Amino acid sequence: MAPQAGGWGGSRRLLRQLRDLMQSGGLWQDRLDSLVRLIADAMVAEVCSLYVMRAGEVLELFATQGLRREAVHRTRLRVGEGIVGEIASTGRPLSLQDAQQHPNFAYRPETGEEIFHSMLGVPLLRDRRVIGVLAVQNKTRRAYGEDELEALETVAMVLAEMVGGAGLIGEEEGRHTDSLATLPARLAGVTLNEGIGMGTAVPHERGIVIKQIVAEDIDVELHRLESSLSEMQESLDDLLQRQELSGDGEHVEVLETYRMFAEDRGWAERLREAVRSGLTAEAAVQRVLTDMRQRMTKVRDPYIRERYSDLEDLGNRLLHHLTGNDSTARDDLPDDLVLVARNLGPAELLDYDISRLRAVALEEGSPTAHVAIVARALGIPMIGRCSELLARVRPGDFVIIDGDVGQALLRPRQSVRQSFSDAIELRANRRAEQLANRALPPETRDGVRISLQANAGLLVDLDQLEESGAEGVGLYRTEVPFMVQERFPDAATQTELYARALDMAGERPVTFRTLDIGGDKALPYWSGTKDENPAMGWRAIRIGLDRPAMLRQQLRALLAAGAGRHLRLMFPMVSEVNELMQARALLDMELARHLARGAEPPTRLEVGVMLEVPALIWQLPALFARADFVSVGSNDLFQFLFAIDRGNPRLARRYDSLSPPILTLLRFLAAEADSHGVPLSVCGEMAGHPLEALALIGCGIRILSMPPSHVASVRSTVRSLKLGSLQEYVTYLSGLPNRSVRQHLRAYAGDHGIAL
Repeated sequence: MAPQAGGWGGSRRLLRQLRDLMQSGGLWQDRLDSLVRLIADAMVAEVCSLYVMRAGEVLELFATQGLRREAVHRTRLRVGEGIVGEIASTGRPLSLQDAQQHPNFAYRPETGEEIFHSMLGVPLLRDRRVIGVLAVQNKTRRAYGEDELEALETVAMVLAEMVGGAGLIGEEEGRHTDSLATLPARLAGVTLNEGIGMGTAVPHERGIVIKQIVAEDIDVELHRLESSLSEMQESLDDLLQRQELSGDGEHVEVLETYRMFAEDRGWAERLREAVRSGLTAEAAVQRVLTDMRQRMTKVRDPYIRERYSDLEDLGNRLLHHLTGNDSTARDDLPDDLVLVARNLGPAELLDYDISRLRAVALEEGSPTAHVAIVARALGIPMIGRCSELLARVRPGDFVIIDGDVGQALLRPRQSVRQSFSDAIELRANRRAEQLANRALPPETRDGVRISLQANAGLLVDLDQLEESGAEGVGLYRTEVPFMVQERFPDAATQTELYARALDMAGERPVTFRTLDIGGDKALPYWSGTKDENPAMGWRAIRIGLDRPAMLRQQLRALLAAGAGRHLRLMFPMVSEVNELMQARALLDMELARHLARGAEPPTRLEVGVMLEVPALIWQLPALFARADFVSVGSNDLFQFLFAIDRGNPRLARRYDSLSPPILTLLRFLAAEADSHGVPLSVCGEMAGHPLEALALIGCGIRILSMPPSHVASVRSTVRSLKLGSLQEYVTYLSGLPNRSVRQHLRAYAGDHGIAL
């Protein structure tokens, strides 16, 4: 587009010309031919071509200015074939100064495009589907600017609505058929919140059909936008006052942060800028959403990508206000509702009647997503990263979501339904019995005491300490509050947070893990590096030692919060003892400053290490000589041992935590810790499951830390076992050549009356 058009798209004159042209009479082919000529002139391009998606994922050249006329309706490219096919495949724009040097360049002699070098192409997106590609080309090697890219994207958005609404895309192009759509199916995912729920599938509907793209009166559209923004903010205030969300906890902070997004000036100004370019308020919102989607496809960091879900939620909520449609006004929902969606924002989840909502399944999502945090606060089973979910689930299907395993069962047979129904009832009864016994000590039948502690990262987790009967907090993830704030918390804010955690724990000890950020735990305001292998990249103590001012600030806040109290600190991702020594030196400096100011010291200060990196196993004597306690982070340690990404659904069941190598390692660690008189705990995911906890106890582990909701069930396991015979059996299992000894251990539990 001409340089004076500006970033959002273009001159209003061009948009009006496009609208008038598409609405004029005459043959569609004549109108499309005029359309590409109009765009080519505006973009100062020698070629403008429009490709439309046909059945079978084939892109057909529908109109062109600059290429040979005989190529129209003759040139076809499969999705993924050629540069145009790549744009359609990825759904992302592509700007090339020399397209012929691109590895995906596909020469079509009938087009005559060999004389053109530079190329800028964008997808036509409608209802999140690519329905075509719009491309411009020049003979010279031209570097298309950001303004030109945004301009062409705006034009493509207008064309997508016009082409899609004109019937050029037949039903066969938009229909998804699946011969297995009526058969039972199992889809693997990852657990976002444990639990089992089943009921009728209801796809989450976000989209709104925009009937008018080009504004008639810019001032009127700006007024409509401002009014709808105000209405949306008021409705969010009402939504976030719901009774079930009352009280303390990070879910409250998450929702307050979400509410702040709605008032973000930068986001609102982008909307206004889009309207000033000539779009209606609805089209402006859609344009901003499309632009964000394009940008987020380039972002690898999962946390930042999850924050986009909140913004997309807000955009769709704003569209509902603009169109007068109430997104929550659905009286056709079943009593047992299983929500399926690509992704959700936290407020979108709250749009549904929680009393009817049994479970949620997402194609995307991660445990750090705001919606997952809210789901955990509400006790809603949730899985994510469930590939092909929306393509395989039909509205009205009966669906079982197994959050314990991380799977969705579609259209299960009656026998499977009954089995899960029985399991849910048994689970509820067992849970009631376990809670009734929470005051009983976690001792084995032969009198050995096992310490059961809770993992936390949300203040709402600490609310459950009393109910669960946990003896303390074995792992407090300090990074979680950092991940839901707009800026790095200062020392005073951190001190208040840690003091609240200690207050809520009362006399129970709290083990604070220093910041484990980096890798897949990025902060929205943190500009770290992009690691090829995030789990093994620049994270945790590595960042703390490279940025000592940040670590010292946190240590200063922890010492202030722990004044006059028992304070336990733990450093994560320690790879060698020297890192512990460096971190301890920083702590000693801050403690000296703390005392120099006349502040009260902690009554007791303990410093520990998370054992997550295998290299540390060969430094145990030096480690135990310098650490007051050690905690095994089983999640990371085991994935490093097996070189397996535990977040990959394809690999999630590739190895088993109940395998002989792991049992051998744990027995070795427990024996070494005992010989040095250093307490050893396990605070990873393994500790929270009764069968795995049974194995850990048999390996010699006496301190287990887990989600608060799991303490009651593990207590029942502890109180039903005898330690002597268990240790002998685990020693035997650790010498087997099996991939897993899970079934052996389960059979042992059954034979010995151990509660699982």
